[in-house]
Amino acid sequence: MTIDQTERTDGENRLFEPPARPFPTLRHMARDFGARYFANGLVGLIFAATGPVAVILAVGSQGGLAQAQLASWIFGVFFINGILTVLACWFYQQPLSFFWTIPGTVLVGPALDHLSWPEVVGAFLATGVLILLLGLSGWVRRVMSAIPMPIVMGMVAGVFLSFGLDLVHALVGDIAIAGPMVLLFLLLSWHSSLGRRIPPIIGALLIGGVAVAMSGRFAPETTTVQWIASPMVQTPQWSWQAMLELVIPLAITVLVVQNGQGTAVLRSAGHPAPVNMVAIACGAWSVLTSFVGSVSTCLTGPTNALLTASGERSRHYIAGISCGLLAIVFGLFAPLFTDLMLATPGAFIATLGGLAMLRVLQSSFVTAFSTRFTFGALITFVVTVADVEIMNIGSAFWGLIAGIAVSWLLERSDFAASEEARS
Repeated sequence: MTIDQTERTDGENRLFEPPARPFPTLRHMARDFGARYFANGLVGLIFAATGPVAVILAVGSQGGLAQAQLASWIFGVFFINGILTVLACWFYQQPLSFFWTIPGTVLVGPALDHLSWPEVVGAFLATGVLILLLGLSGWVRRVMSAIPMPIVMGMVAGVFLSFGLDLVHALVGDIAIAGPMVLLFLLLSWHSSLGRRIPPIIGALLIGGVAVAMSGRFAPETTTVQWIASPMVQTPQWSWQAMLELVIPLAITVLVVQNGQGTAVLRSAGHPAPVNMVAIACGAWSVLTSFVGSVSTCLTGPTNALLTASGERSRHYIAGISCGLLAIVFGLFAPLFTDLMLATPGAFIATLGGLAMLRVLQSSFVTAFSTRFTFGALITFVVTVADVEIMNIGSAFWGLIAGIAVSWLLERSDFAASEEARS
């Protein structure tokens, strides 16, 4: 066993995974900084600030939340979680982007039909406490390490497949916007010297902005939008109905679905995500964000995939810090930025996200179907893509359960081989 392997094993045996030392200084970070990493952080923020924000707006509006409550919710998931992202990336020197559970947000919609907002906020607070306790117990890392990586990546491939499909739909449905973005992305990817000067995803972003401006379809309503966010302190109300309906499903979406995706993405990019500390941080920050009416914090899969889409692994943390700093700014100006982003055509966001996800989607398929547990990974992928929902829990969770069960029945030898490899 090498020294690196010994240090990694020692770190994995600790309840609290130690941070990477020495901590990077400003000079060290300036040396690691590059346009590619800032671009990845910017695209990660753009992704979080568009479609996922639209989910919050849709759920909150349908649930009868006031504009001030929605603005406070958005402030919490960006500003407060942005601080956590910057700190985590700096401590561990890897991209650890924290935002909010999108499936958990969807769960809140039906609950608002019969629960008051203070009762839902009480469930947010209780969920944070539960996640924090589970992280402190060390149970989370043991469970995550027991799930075979190909099966987890089958789930990730199923979740991320929609980004590739949306890219195709955008290209067919809105060629004027998507066409130039795809062509320039391919050109910069093919011409390596040009691609080093202008990262392909930034080229797609810039030409897409030009195409949107020329189309005349950029229509923000900035005259009626408040620029600065005004967070509201929410008073939680305890309700057994809210606890039973929301707390366990929210905790599952954070720990298994969202953190599972995020951890798998990071590991596939070569980053040993600190699973227990991530759970502890998600719990503590979920408690904090609940007081401004924000849904539970999680380690995001798609955003971390965007942060690791290109560049040197040792410098990916710069992309994470960039994303966190941009999230803090976005949180402060959430009403203005949200209106600007949602004013762009849907094809712009779909194309940008799809192009950024292509390499990640490719590596997910390779990891899922190239070695062991291939049939279990296939079942996981199929169930996840089916987008079923049982007991208000999304298909990614049920895909994992189905894949593990099938592999346990039909791929016992793969479990034995994996156990041998670990020992």
